[in-house]
Amino acid sequence: MIQPVGGTNPTHRNSDAPSWGDEPSWSVVTTDQIPPAGEEVEATPSGRLSTLDRYLPVWIGVAMIAGILLGRGFPDLNDQLDRVKIDTVSLPIAIGLLAMMYPVLAKVKYGSIHESIDRRSLTMSLLLNWVIGPAVMFTLAWLMLPDLPEYRTGLIIVGLARCIAMVLIWNDLAHGSRELAAVLVAINSLFQIVAYSLLGYFYLELLPGWLGLDSEGIDVTIWEIAKSVLIFLGIPLLAGYLTRTVGERTKGVDWYEQRFLPRIGPVALYGLLFTIVILFALQGERISEQPWDVARIALPLLAYFAIMWFGSFVAGIRLGFPYERNASIAFTAAGNNFELAIAVSIGVFGVASGQALAGVVGPLIEVPVLVGLVYVSLWARRRYYSGDFS
Repeated sequence: MIQPVGGTNPTHRNSDAPSWGDEPSWSVVTTDQIPPAGEEVEATPSGRLSTLDRYLPVWIGVAMIAGILLGRGFPDLNDQLDRVKIDTVSLPIAIGLLAMMYPVLAKVKYGSIHESIDRRSLTMSLLLNWVIGPAVMFTLAWLMLPDLPEYRTGLIIVGLARCIAMVLIWNDLAHGSRELAAVLVAINSLFQIVAYSLLGYFYLELLPGWLGLDSEGIDVTIWEIAKSVLIFLGIPLLAGYLTRTVGERTKGVDWYEQRFLPRIGPVALYGLLFTIVILFALQGERISEQPWDVARIALPLLAYFAIMWFGSFVAGIRLGFPYERNASIAFTAAGNNFELAIAVSIGVFGVASGQALAGVVGPLIEVPVLVGLVYVSLWARRRYYSGDFS
């Protein structure tokens, strides 16, 4: 008898809930493995998920609280962790980011990437990321923070930095196309190196001048951006590619897909939770001391995530994109490279600046919001793609 490993419903390749393990594969099941007549078989999605996967929002909430308590218990933690850095990011955060991305990039089927590329997907993604996204953040920042120029500038800097890290996590949780997400992230990285400084000049100096608004420029070199991309995307991308290539050649595809990937899958979640703890530990005291400022910064961010994700997803449905492709484009459009935005804000305006605070608040808002959008995405798959689970 043939049935999918890890589930009993052959019509669904993935469960309708986030999962960090690898997808079910097909195998031969002998008659002695078939349960006796009358014995119930667990067929619910939650029954196929580990406790780690099933309660993801709970673990994220616990990580946030733990981070705040850790920061308040050790007031000098920021100084201690800041002594060792990778580029301009503290070592613990860098380790968490690399741990998040490696398992996801190890799952990418690099030999099949060309099958995930099509002109419509690339055109839509580039339009959303480099034309619509920065313009939406610029508009929201000026509309909602007209009296707070430092926070406004910080949000505009965030809007210019397109996501190259956490988007892979959200895409994987929502069962988007790993191959397309890898391509879009790589393209965004190249555009980021070339266009970030130019867009910063346009949105912080040129456009405000044309509109009669206050202007405040940034001074960041192409090399500074390239370093961030090479470290936080290049290292895990190379590691993921080499892992798959060597693993498949030495152990075979079946071993790699069915045994190795499920083992390293949870590492991405551990990396995410660790990063959240450190972020909240480093900034928890500052956030608790300035709750109204944090709320003011959070409002345009919430509006931005909603506009970009829902706008992209609805447009993808109208254009007839299959679910996996549509989800990848939507999460790529909604995510931002907060690591780069924070590094630029600190480097240009200083660690205690309002611009840096706006950059720090970004991931603290993005994480719970995009986790929520993962569940919205899975609901939308059931609602609008009932016949498409491929």
